[in-house]
Amino acid sequence: MKERTDRRSPRIRKPSTKRTVTFEYFDPEATVVTLVGDFNGWDPQRRPLKRDAGGLWKGRVRLEPGRYQYKFVINGHRWEEDPLNLQRVPNEHGTFNSVRTVGSNDATAGASRPHTGAGHAEQGEAR
Repeated sequence: MKERTDRRSPRIRKPSTKRTVTFEYFDPEATVVTLVGDFNGWDPQRRPLKRDAGGLWKGRVRLEPGRYQYKFVINGHRWEEDPLNLQRVPNEHGTFNSVRTVGSNDATAGASRPHTGAGHAEQGEAR
């Protein structure tokens, strides 16, 4: 019986250029805080943040270097921009989106500080 050999070359995995970016939002009264942005299709179900005992909500996202727009969604209905991030752009809803730039050489690019925010737009509500 012939022994079968695989002649394909092993796959070489390129090193990831993604960076871990931390997002934080402070609201001790909130029951749920999620992160939405152009990196997740503005889907408020995809990126819930975790709350600590003091009311600081925190999450980490792995992103390629680039420029990203985002907001926080509080309790499923209040869309807030990041109050500690002064980089923002107007959106089509008459409000602003926060902007985070992730650098190719900075593993912590765009790490935010605790904040109380404002956001993209919820369906049927001005964003």
